[in-house]
Amino acid sequence: PICDIEVPERLSSSYEQLRSYHLVERCVHVPAREGSEEEILLVHSLEHLEVAKSTQTMNEEELKRVSENYDAFFFHPSTYHCARLAVGAALQLVDAVMAGKVRNGMALVRPPGHHSQRNAANGFCLFNNVAIAAEYAKLKYGLQRILIVDWDVHHGQGTQYIFEEDPSVLYFSWHRYEHQEFWPSLKESDYDAVGLGKGKGFNINLPWNKVGMGNSDFLAAFFHVLLPMAFEFDPELVIVSSGYDSGIGDPEGQMNATPEVFAHLTHFLMQLANGKLCVILEGGYHLKSLGESVCMTVKTLLGDPVPQITGEMAPCVSAVESIQNVRAAHKPYWKWLAYEGSFSSFKQILLINGFIQKLKIIKINTKRFLELHMKNILFPVPPIKTATTGSEGSEHFLPEHVQLVKEMNETEIKALVSGFYADLVKEEKTLLSLGSTFVILDKILKKEVCNGIAASPTAARSAAVALRHSVRFGFQRVLCVFVGDMQMIPSTEDGVTFLLCFIYLEIWGFIFMLTNLLLLLKDAGGNDFFSAVLGFILPVAYSYQPNLTIIAVGPNRNLGINGISLLVALLRGLAESRVFAVIEDTEISLMQSVAKALVGASTPPFGIYVPPTQEKVNKIKALRDQFQQEWKMLQCSGKLCN
Repeated sequence: PICDIEVPERLSSSYEQLRSYHLVERCVHVPAREGSEEEILLVHSLEHLEVAKSTQTMNEEELKRVSENYDAFFFHPSTYHCARLAVGAALQLVDAVMAGKVRNGMALVRPPGHHSQRNAANGFCLFNNVAIAAEYAKLKYGLQRILIVDWDVHHGQGTQYIFEEDPSVLYFSWHRYEHQEFWPSLKESDYDAVGLGKGKGFNINLPWNKVGMGNSDFLAAFFHVLLPMAFEFDPELVIVSSGYDSGIGDPEGQMNATPEVFAHLTHFLMQLANGKLCVILEGGYHLKSLGESVCMTVKTLLGDPVPQITGEMAPCVSAVESIQNVRAAHKPYWKWLAYEGSFSSFKQILLINGFIQKLKIIKINTKRFLELHMKNILFPVPPIKTATTGSEGSEHFLPEHVQLVKEMNETEIKALVSGFYADLVKEEKTLLSLGSTFVILDKILKKEVCNGIAASPTAARSAAVALRHSVRFGFQRVLCVFVGDMQMIPSTEDGVTFLLCFIYLEIWGFIFMLTNLLLLLKDAGGNDFFSAVLGFILPVAYSYQPNLTIIAVGPNRNLGINGISLLVALLRGLAESRVFAVIEDTEISLMQSVAKALVGASTPPFGIYVPPTQEKVNKIKALRDQFQQEWKMLQCSGKLCN
């Protein structure tokens, strides 16, 4: 029968994989318990509960007859007990996170839950663990905004039905759909099912209409749909319906996404809700793919650097179509979409140059492929996460786990500068300030630390030196982001520059530089910079795949401390967390906040969402149109007509 794939080894093999990576001993263990009948009744009907209870004493024939009443669900005498344990484990995780015992966590449970409806079991699911967890959190902790992210390859129609009239729960699901051909084959799984009544706009369905979706398609969905909505919604808790049947090798999903993509998705979600994140297992039926994906998720929850994403960073035509359709369907309900113009019918633009068709399923030995793949992407984590320089006593204002290191002395600095950087450094004051820059940057380049902060009286000049030093060291893809005034344009060598494109645009307080792209973005205010960061900077940065990120904060910045800290936190997902931040030496509070972002502390809240002006949205759209052929992650916005 179809249920042959939902086996106990899904849990045991995942747990063994966690042990093999020595992750189990790094986690706080929260004991499981059975969910109470009262807790189950927060979501399910009494009739459904009574049917489930009655199966405990049934013989095989009776169990078969009861199971026939449901779609793809099969009872066993222990199903009721296991399902109650799954509910209870999810609630224990919510309690641990909400009480502050842990910042985040993962519940490895089965049976899964997201297909289960108020009055019916469905699709291997008896009780809806995630829906019960959300209702429980609302009731016990008074939460008013909960985000549920369902990255399982099947549509969690049970969760949708439960919350489709509830504006306190934002439900996002991507799922294999194939124009309603794939199970559960429901019209209400399509992009235009946006919720009902007061819940309109709070149900987001992103249907995958082809198999073979990969890492870039999943990232594009986050950049261009989920993350802008999530930051506008501003959840107090994030719960993930974490199905890994959307990963490579899974017989149900037939997708091509590799395990590290779940590390990146988890990293993004950790920047919401002050880091309160509960990941609850749903599907996943290729044991090796499941186990590796679980481990990537848990490593990220623990704060480990995120591995480099693999694969071509170019979403396929079908993914772009789905993303554009979701944006069009939700335009009436979301401020961030208000000025996006009229969405053209995607059928008119299928021939846009540069779109990539990735619709073939990779035919490989998945287990062998993953063994080699994980060896290639995993890397030794430096013993120290974050380093900075400072005087004695500086440790009192810096977060835990930040190491203070001694600056270079004047003789060492002069020897280094005179050899390679004399054209950049003319003043004695600037020369001496480079002692902090060089010592921290060298530790990052030599992989002795993950990331670091240097204080400088001239952040732009220090960043220019850092860029040249990094390229000279052998780092060929360096991403530079400047915030505030930029006093000079860096080059990589005297007389040689990799800046092939120079554009000046007065939009936001960023200068955004790649070795072949420089954008000066001015005048940021409030938290309306989300559209620049999520709609442009992140897609370009992920297209570029840097092996080092330099962030310089200069004078006269309009972007606030919280905004800079979020930018740092998001970019920490790139380049194996190799981030070098150069900050004006008068910015003590900013240094504290950036240090917290670099060590992985939760991002501070932003308050009431401020939508960008129409002028800013139009300029970002123009940038996307201008650069989407080169940086293909921008293409997910689709072609818009005025």
